[in-house]
Amino acid sequence: MAKEAIKKIKLQIPAGKATPAPPVGTVLGPAGINLQEFCTKYNDATRDKMGDILPVEISIYDDRSFDFVIKTPPTSFLLKKYAKINKGSVKGAHEIVATLTQAQAREIAEIKLPDLNAYDVDAAMKIVEGTARNMGIAVEGVNDKELEEEVAEAHEHEIELAKEEAKEAAKEAADAQTTVEESAE
Repeated sequence: MAKEAIKKIKLQIPAGKATPAPPVGTVLGPAGINLQEFCTKYNDATRDKMGDILPVEISIYDDRSFDFVIKTPPTSFLLKKYAKINKGSVKGAHEIVATLTQAQAREIAEIKLPDLNAYDVDAAMKIVEGTARNMGIAVEGVNDKELEEEVAEAHEHEIELAKEEAKEAAKEAADAQTTVEESAE
């Protein structure tokens, strides 16, 4: 008879660097599994991917045994790694912080394909391109004109907001001046 999982836990841990300390120990300790055994097995399985953040899905059984499945790194992590940036755009698609080539996007799509809801690399590329766009990373040859128009539109919007703020500040200053003059009389 197959063992039935009583609990499933998902974590994102740096490859080869799992330790019984928090956050791993904090999450897995209450589940009652041997933390050192998990860390040793995880580190051995991920040693070749050092430096990457890897999601892991841990199934815990009623006899306190466990097994785990290591997933591919998150798309956002891979995009930042390939674009050589620390974080995506604060303004999303309205601000371009980096550019990737189509070949780099395809490589990321090939890495992510097993974990994505896509049947082929082209469909996976569309998912990767969408994530890149929302992070402010442009992919060469994909909607270049549309991206440029959106960036220009966002810039114009920022200028309009700045003008409105300046008008509001000028009005407040004029009102304050009027109040000072009235109180002086």
